Amino acid sequence: MHRFNVFRFGVLVLCLAGSVRAAGGAPDLPADGERALKRAATYFREKVARHGGYVYFVSLDLKQRWGEGKADADVVFVQPPATPTVGMAFLDAYDATGDGYYLDAAREAAAALVYGQLASGGWTQTIDFGAEPTRRTGKYRNGKVKGGEWNASSLDDGQTQSALQMLARADRALKFQDAAIHEASLFGLDALLGAQFANGAFPQVWRGPARPAPVVRARYPEYDWKAEGRIKEYWDCYTLNDGLAGTVADALIVAHQVYGDDKYRAALEKLGDFLVLAQMPDPQPAWCQQYNDSMIPVWARKFEPPAVSGWESQDAMKTLIKIARRTGEKKYLEPIPRALAYLRGCVLADGRLARYYELKTNKPLYMDSAYRLTYDDSDAPAHYGWKQSSGLEAIERDYQDARNGVDREDRPTSPQALEKDVRRIVGELDDQGRWVSTHRQGDRLEGQPRFPEGFQFLSSAVFNRNVATLSAYLERSGRGQK
Repeated sequence: MHRFNVFRFGVLVLCLAGSVRAAGGAPDLPADGERALKRAATYFREKVARHGGYVYFVSLDLKQRWGEGKADADVVFVQPPATPTVGMAFLDAYDATGDGYYLDAAREAAAALVYGQLASGGWTQTIDFGAEPTRRTGKYRNGKVKGGEWNASSLDDGQTQSALQMLARADRALKFQDAAIHEASLFGLDALLGAQFANGAFPQVWRGPARPAPVVRARYPEYDWKAEGRIKEYWDCYTLNDGLAGTVADALIVAHQVYGDDKYRAALEKLGDFLVLAQMPDPQPAWCQQYNDSMIPVWARKFEPPAVSGWESQDAMKTLIKIARRTGEKKYLEPIPRALAYLRGCVLADGRLARYYELKTNKPLYMDSAYRLTYDDSDAPAHYGWKQSSGLEAIERDYQDARNGVDREDRPTSPQALEKDVRRIVGELDDQGRWVSTHRQGDRLEGQPRFPEGFQFLSSAVFNRNVATLSAYLERSGRGQK
């Protein structure tokens, strides 16, 4: 063997030896996971971030960025899986390892959120760091951007909820010593509580405190809902659309955990009270997307009719279980058996649930490409999820556990159970510290960018998921530095 080849062989042996435990000879997976976590976090923080914030997808050359549509270099997104969710991934890594690098990265993401907090207390979909305001530039509390007009704090798709969770967690990790983060977190939480209606509901957006509202039970419309009862500003209605109840509950639970103030628990209980009121009477004892002040289901967008919703009903049940666990109040479990029995009868032939079931007739309801109501899904617009996966069996198990006082979260996944995923995640990290995604035909992407077949990109959702798995593994394997 040539001396050069001998040398290369020796280097290879030494490299392999460095990844083998001295005691047992097995690969040191925790060490590999820790190195992968640091490399991935370093690349994402130092190459992908803009102004401390993030978008959904970035091209491999870092020149193109997408959220809900293309984003320029001065725009970051609030809506998950962007800035708050990436920030919480960094906090997961810090909690698992004690490495201050991750806390610094989280602080930068939190600072981006502080910059983009609206005067009304919450957040909208994006934060614009550009020098020249546009029509959609927020009316930011910081006063650094002149002329911003957009002051509608949004609970759509977890925007404000995720920002509040991230800020509260960052505030705690920083021992409540960062004044700007601390103030923004408490200001936002107070604004959220102020937006809650007297019956416990929340709107999709708010600009100020909630208007007075009666406390009444849900009921069916007594008019022709197909032609009447539309509300232009449907975002002011009581809203459950796109998992709003569950994400608001999560924000209130984190607030109570971090600050210990019982006003957050009281708001959580009020939310549970609203979900009890919002369950429709027979023959469809489930939930709708949005209701007017009289608790009658109403239209939202042109493809969102007043109807019982398979997706929102599942979120309502999961949220009630969550609230029952957190408060110890079993009354929040009472609506679930009737809803489960009804929804089991709604399951489609392919095992899924329709997004909409027509009021009283219970027929699965769709729209065609011209946005006309129909019972046929063959021409339904592709941009919307007209059918959703059924999680009824899992909800049933969680309901039974909650009723019997069993909390499976008290039994976290063992590090051994995570090893297969950790090996895959470590193996998929490239030499630059990136998890590269490749678009395949039929993939459904957040924000639905039109990537060509085979297009490669970086995904915040993939980063968040992999960091969460690595952090859980390191924490449970005892690798952490704390």
